[in-house]
Amino acid sequence: MNLEPAWRLAREDFARRDPEAMAFNAGVSFQKGRLIIPFLGDVYLVSYPGGDVRCGNGRDKEGEIALAVQIILLHYLVHSTPAVLEGGFISFKELPGGNIYLGPFTGRVIRPLLKYFGRQPEKLVAAGEKMGGKPAGIGEFSVTLPVLPKIPVTFVVWSGDEEFPPTGNALFDPSAPKHLHTEDYVVLCGLALDRLRKAGGEQS
Repeated sequence: MNLEPAWRLAREDFARRDPEAMAFNAGVSFQKGRLIIPFLGDVYLVSYPGGDVRCGNGRDKEGEIALAVQIILLHYLVHSTPAVLEGGFISFKELPGGNIYLGPFTGRVIRPLLKYFGRQPEKLVAAGEKMGGKPAGIGEFSVTLPVLPKIPVTFVVWSGDEEFPPTGNALFDPSAPKHLHTEDYVVLCGLALDRLRKAGGEQS
C-alpha cells in the first residue's frame, strides 16, 4: 500500500493548524517548536509546521519511523478535540461507519490478536503490562493499553475450549470518535498489536 499521498496530506493539514490548540486538544505538550507525544511506550517529537516525526527515545530512535506511525500521530494531532475520556467501552462496530471497515478491522486486528494470543491468552496481559497497560477485567483475559494520551485500547481474548475456538475483540472509550476517524483505528490497533506481539516474544 502506498502511504505517501496520505502522509503528504496529513503534513499539509497539520501545518495549517494552530500548534498550541493541537497540543491542548491532544493532551500533549508543545515546546521549542515541537509537539511531544507519548505513543505505545515511546515518545515522539513532531516539528511544527513541517510535520517531521522523530522518536525521542526507544526503538525508533536510530531508525526510520514507519509512515503508518507518522500518519497516525499527525491525524491524532489534527483531529483531536477537547473531549475527555468518558469511561466504559464501545466496539469497533459502534464507531461511525464501523460496519464499513469491519472487514479490514477483522483482518488486521482480530485475526492477528488470535494468532498471537488466542492459544496462550495469559501472554496478552503480560505483554500489555510491559507496555504500561493494565488488566481490564473484561472477558477471560484483557488489557488496556494507553496507546495515545486520549486513546486507550482494550484487547480482550476468550481462550475457548475443545468445542469452540478462541475469540477476541478490541474495545474503545466512547470518546474515541472525537479524536480519530474510524479507519485510523484499524491502523492504530494493528500497530499496537505488533508492539504487543514483540513484547510477548511472539514471532510474526
